Amino acid sequence: MQIYVDADGFPTAAKELLIRAAIRLQVPLVFVANKRVRYEPADMISTIIVPEGPDLADDRIAELARPGDLVITADIPLADRVVATGAFALNPRGKLYTEGNIKDRLAMRDLMNGLRDGGLMTGGPSTFSKKDCQAFVNQLDSFLIKRLKNSNPQKEG
Repeated sequence: MQIYVDADGFPTAAKELLIRAAIRLQVPLVFVANKRVRYEPADMISTIIVPEGPDLADDRIAELARPGDLVITADIPLADRVVATGAFALNPRGKLYTEGNIKDRLAMRDLMNGLRDGGLMTGGPSTFSKKDCQAFVNQLDSFLIKRLKNSNPQKEG
């Protein structure tokens, strides 16, 4: 398993916690962005820099993600793409996207965009808060521990 991060716009508060979890659990972590991502060098962490342009980071992540990988993104269409390949997607606010819920999330996103475009609704998501960061870390830890436990069964005896 690898973790891919849609790093353009990824909250700094969550980044450090994500890095610590990846190092602690020895899960390769790859930031994909159109600019340099700052972090303390570590063997488990790397960056892929893509040219600036709409969806170029998303396209690269979708190319790389394999079944069982985790993609961290707030982009629901990207989450839909990677879930379709058998990967999982986690929103920086702690929402896990799976085959069971991604189509509903995508439909809700499209509805909200339609309301905004029609002027019936204004604004976007709230500012990233400590509560959001805690929800992200809780879901990340829960997901990683469960996935790693299932992929590395202990021998009894």
